Amino acid sequence: MKKGTIIIGGIILIILILFFWWQGTYNSFVNMDEGVKAQLGQLNNVYQQRADLIPNLVETVKGAAIQERTTLTDVIDARSRATGINLTPQALKDPQAFQNFQNVQGQLSSALSRLMVVVERYPNLRSQANFTVLMSQLEGQENRIRLERNRYNDVVRSYNARVRSFPASIIAGMSGFTEYPYFEAAAGAENAPKVNFSTPGAEIGTPPATTTPSTGQTPSSTTEPHGPARPAPAQ
Repeated sequence: MKKGTIIIGGIILIILILFFWWQGTYNSFVNMDEGVKAQLGQLNNVYQQRADLIPNLVETVKGAAIQERTTLTDVIDARSRATGINLTPQALKDPQAFQNFQNVQGQLSSALSRLMVVVERYPNLRSQANFTVLMSQLEGQENRIRLERNRYNDVVRSYNARVRSFPASIIAGMSGFTEYPYFEAAAGAENAPKVNFSTPGAEIGTPPATTTPSTGQTPSSTTEPHGPARPAPAQ
């Protein structure tokens, strides 16, 4: 009788240990999953803040760089595509949806980079206080995006490692906890855009040629003046 009681007590103890281990592991997955979703919300927030700055930036540039319509249109179109896709926790589980989100955000970043190159041709624009404030805000948002993306990757790395670790992976698989994808740098993001303003057909616009008032020809630094040389003034 006593031996049977000990065996039953041992079985109950094992069941309780397994129950509390299961409960603790499951709850840790819930907390980490919520952490990923919270960080995703923060990332969506900074992407939206960047998008909110773009209309004012475009309007400011439009007034000073009228001929740069193509570049401005590219930025507007890229912003429209980027704001049309919101990265939800459900979309994280869809590799194609996640890739589409990365693509449209990368296209917007690329369009903004081209716009910034164009702006270098307009010193008067860069001296405007409103433009300076917008550029400072946009630069701050770009830095925040990089920071929040890195934080997201850190949170996901911890979560994914937990999901794949044995024996917690058993509970993860049975409870529907799966890995989340990482944000990756776009191909060529480390390279600055190549722009050439010195010849027709450049990547982004062509600067107007400098002409002389009398002939309409481009001045040359190698052209010698006509007529006899003037004598140097007396000392």
